Amino acid sequence: MTTLESLQAKIQRLQAQADALLAKKSNAVIEKIKSLMAEHGITTADIDSHSGGKKRGPKPGAKAAAKSSTSAARYRDPKTGATWSGHGRAPGWIASAKDRSKFLVEGNTVSSAPAAKKSAKAGNYVRGPQPALYADPRTGATWSGRGRAPAWIANAKDRSRFLIDGATAADRKPVVKKAPAAKKAVVKKAVSAKAPTKKAAA
Repeated sequence: MTTLESLQAKIQRLQAQADALLAKKSNAVIEKIKSLMAEHGITTADIDSHSGGKKRGPKPGAKAAAKSSTSAARYRDPKTGATWSGHGRAPGWIASAKDRSKFLVEGNTVSSAPAAKKSAKAGNYVRGPQPALYADPRTGATWSGRGRAPAWIANAKDRSRFLIDGATAADRKPVVKKAPAAKKAVVKKAVSAKAPTKKAAA
């Protein structure tokens, strides 16, 4: 019966034989390559120059240079000197700025003109920020007339008194929510139907 130790010893002997065969074979291949190189007058430098060098692919630093050219700083914080490329999430020092042109790095120009408005069809809105059409005279808060109305104008019967100078009521039609007449009648019927039952129970 064979033991674990005898098997491990056999494995080590076989591994040593395999290593010796590989070394002998590789030595033979290397000798053959050297003789072919000597026969044809080729050096290792010739092989490197013909194949383009030892390493293939971009030169070291080429990737970093390409990346830096595409993400050059376009904006700079004058207080801290921090920069931003204009791509990705805006840092805190520029995120709330209405006019980012004052943060531009010299040599960079960004079109500050608003994008041309697309003709709006019924039901379609022009995307992006819209100019303010309404202003609260007390707080100075503004609203473009799109989306949910803020509390200061939501319940106003006449929104024209909140219009900013130059804006007209035709720019935005006031949104007035009225319940349909049929719905009011149903509500009145339900209220009147409930009242007698309460009195009868009392």
